[in-house]
Amino acid sequence: MANKSVFGDVRVGLLQYPGSNCDADCLDVFARYLDISLIPIWHTEHALPKLDALILPGGFSYGDYLRAGALAGHAKITPSIREFAKAGGSVIGICNGFQILTEMGLLPGTLLKNASGRFICRQVHLNVAEGASLYSKALSSSGSLTMPIAHGEGRYFIDDDGLERLRGEGQVAFRYSDENGELSDQTNPNGSIDHIAGIVSTNGRVLGMMPHPERAVDTLIGGSQDGLSILKTFLQSAQ
Repeated sequence: MANKSVFGDVRVGLLQYPGSNCDADCLDVFARYLDISLIPIWHTEHALPKLDALILPGGFSYGDYLRAGALAGHAKITPSIREFAKAGGSVIGICNGFQILTEMGLLPGTLLKNASGRFICRQVHLNVAEGASLYSKALSSSGSLTMPIAHGEGRYFIDDDGLERLRGEGQVAFRYSDENGELSDQTNPNGSIDHIAGIVSTNGRVLGMMPHPERAVDTLIGGSQDGLSILKTFLQSAQ
C-alpha cells in the first residue's frame, strides 16, 4: 500500500541520459509511495524547467565510455544543473548520478573501479555520519540503513586534504558498515576511502550516494524500506 506524502506541490525533475536505467524505478517509487509525479528532463535540453528538486538516477550514462559519468558531465543540460545547485536547489545523485555530480564538480572526489575489479550487486548496511546536513540530522536516529548497491566503479576516492575537509565540514553522509553501524574492512564492499558511501555539498543540499534508496522501499520484494527515509529527507530539503 502506498505511503502518501505531505510534500504538496513540490516540483521534482528527473534527468535522463542515454543509458540511464534507474529512471523508471524513480518514476514508479515517487508516484506510488510519495504521491509525486516526477518531471522527466532529457539530457539535450538547454535549461531546466521551474523545479524545487532534481534527481540524477543510476544507470550507465553514455555507456560509461571513458569512465562512469564523464560524458554526462559535459551534456548540454549541465550548465543549467550547475546553476540550479549553486542557487541552493536540492539535488540527489544516485550511483551513476553520484559519478556525474563529481564529474560536474558539484561534489568533490571521484569514483574509481571497485577494489575487487568486479561489478558488485548486493545488500549493504549504512552508518549515518554526523554532520550539519538535514540528512545527518533526520536520519541519525535510524540506526544502520539497509539497501542495495549495483556498481563497477563505486570506490570513492579523494586526496588526504580533501578528506580532512569532508570530515571537518561534516560532508560525509553515509559510510558502509555492519548492521550495528560498526566499520571494518569486511563491511567496505568496494574499497572506498574512509568507508564513504555518500557525501553532501558544503551547503548540505546536494547529495551523492552509491547505494540505491529507490530500490529499498518495499519489504514485499525483499530488503527494507530504509530508502524511503532518504527520499523523504530529500523532499524535505526542497521545502
